[in-house]
Amino acid sequence: MRCRVYASAVPKLWNDTIESHRREVREAILDAAATLVTEHGLASVTMSQVAERTGIGRATLYKYFSDVRAILVAWHERQVASHLAQLVAVHEQAGASAHRLELMLGTYARISHEEHGSEIVALLHRGEHVTQAYQQLSNLLRNLLAEGAKSGQLRDDVSPDELVIFCLHALSAASSLPSMAAVRRLVSVTMSGLRPPKR
Repeated sequence: MRCRVYASAVPKLWNDTIESHRREVREAILDAAATLVTEHGLASVTMSQVAERTGIGRATLYKYFSDVRAILVAWHERQVASHLAQLVAVHEQAGASAHRLELMLGTYARISHEEHGSEIVALLHRGEHVTQAYQQLSNLLRNLLAEGAKSGQLRDDVSPDELVIFCLHALSAASSLPSMAAVRRLVSVTMSGLRPPKR
């Protein structure tokens, strides 16, 4: 009886170990490719370089990805998912909707500022994963804007849909600003435009 239990447990443990190893290798490939692009430029990176930097053979690398572009797309999908998770975490915090909105806008602006000039981002920022993340972000902002308008913390004379567009376009300027201090000022100015007008 004891042998049967042990025998049935081994395959699951083995499968979990293999899956964990595959995830680790995949993450290492993504990190290696992104580092190589930063060091040498997008056009210079080869599959051989990625394999060498990751510490795996080329044959193994090709089991994961067909070419450098496929690796970079996967890297960018991971980046976008990570950024969206940060924004969702801020959205779900406790507190007044206007305060949470300001934190979300600040997070979004910081991310935009940090990614400025990234060759990978410039190449890949038009994919389906970006469109979906942008829609999710718009929905989160819309919720907070509507909630804040209802409570009187934010303006209610402009629809939340229009204010979402205003926020995202205003904060796209963060990618061109020279410092985080300037980014914070931009967020403050954007928030001023969202508060109820003085009557």
